[in-house]
Amino acid sequence: MSEFRVPRSALRTLDRRHFLRAGAVSTAVSMSGWMGELALAAEQAKAKPKRSCILLWMNGGPSTIDLWDLKPGHENGGPFKEISTTAPGLKIGEHLPKIAMHGDRLAVLRGMTTKEGDHARGTYLMRTGQLPGAAGIQYPSIGALVSKELGDPRAELPNFLSIAPQRFFAQEAFGPGFLGPVHAPLIVGENQAFNPNAPGTMVDDALKVADLAKPKAIDGTTASVRLDLLREMQEDFAAGRPGQMARSHAAAYDRAIRLMQSDGARIFDLATEPEKTRDKYGRNLFGQGCLLARRLVEKGVPFVEVSLGNWDTHGQNFDQVKNLCGSLDAAWGALMDDLKDRGLLDTTTIVWMGEFGRTPKINQGNGRDHYPNAWSTVLAGGGIKGGQAVGKTSKDGTTVEERPTTTLDMLATLCMALGIDYEKTNPSNVGRPIRIVDKPCNPVTEVVA
Repeated sequence: MSEFRVPRSALRTLDRRHFLRAGAVSTAVSMSGWMGELALAAEQAKAKPKRSCILLWMNGGPSTIDLWDLKPGHENGGPFKEISTTAPGLKIGEHLPKIAMHGDRLAVLRGMTTKEGDHARGTYLMRTGQLPGAAGIQYPSIGALVSKELGDPRAELPNFLSIAPQRFFAQEAFGPGFLGPVHAPLIVGENQAFNPNAPGTMVDDALKVADLAKPKAIDGTTASVRLDLLREMQEDFAAGRPGQMARSHAAAYDRAIRLMQSDGARIFDLATEPEKTRDKYGRNLFGQGCLLARRLVEKGVPFVEVSLGNWDTHGQNFDQVKNLCGSLDAAWGALMDDLKDRGLLDTTTIVWMGEFGRTPKINQGNGRDHYPNAWSTVLAGGGIKGGQAVGKTSKDGTTVEERPTTTLDMLATLCMALGIDYEKTNPSNVGRPIRIVDKPCNPVTEVVA
């Protein structure tokens, strides 16, 4: 009788019932090969770490020539100086000293080049890899895609959270697109203005999730009955309208109810953090948002984005950039410290970017205008070979001279760092399969660990 072997693909879902059924097939089963394969699969599953991504979104288009790719000695360079980082040869702007202490974990992509200098279109492009309105397709944001690929549908917490988003430029660029509501972000602190001097209580209130607690006038029994009624109505609705959207809608409601009834909501209570920790991140919306992001990835949330604006520095660019860097440097530096101390930096990929860069030429208002031709983004942490800059711009900063990097190239690189197959397809709202990252893309493999 031939030897009985279990396929590798079956080993991941093998349980006791499968074991007994297989054992009844034949007394001539070769247990040595089977059990060896099972042990190997179990060990690989145990060793595979939970991956997360934190997107630090710089709303308004940051002046990357003053942050990551300075031009000292040139008239376009402005007044800022370069400083060294912990990575030999890698220099960044003087107003990012705490981030410079993590230079060995940073990969600066200095060859970014796109064609969208409009806020809305640039935002949509950088977050989806596509242009808005293309062929009527509702493209998902990178957060929704990571939610689908790395998220756990059984988790108490959502798989995608957006902290303090300023969506007035392109609201649809933050959504789940054709992936459906189940991969939509939980929004925390939406449309809260950046104010580094805001009282701490205002920041704490902004970062609380509304409507998680049931009204005081509703007792537990009544709430349970109402939720049961809601589920029945959802089931009736879905029964007459089969399809992904109805299922996704019901799943999104179930996730919200699960969060209301669980201990997961406590994650949003930053008052449980030590005062020194909160001070280190900065007592502003971005700083406390980064602290919340750390707490969320610590609980296994695969994608969190935190927004900081306003980088639309058409006038008084250097004063504004210096002010914004005070919040950015403190929060991002503390985030890197915390992730490293807690053993999470190797499994958490951080992305820093906005919708485009700003003009090398300084305008009459001492500002910089929109400029997508040559700018920078940054990858850091898990899955990234840090301590380097890839790509090079000209001496005046106006063109990319080495390793031009498109939006699709950058998104494919991020997927590789997270262990996601960027060539994988998902069914779209128009019925055709869409790749996670469209063609043509050329990942920056030299920064992928």
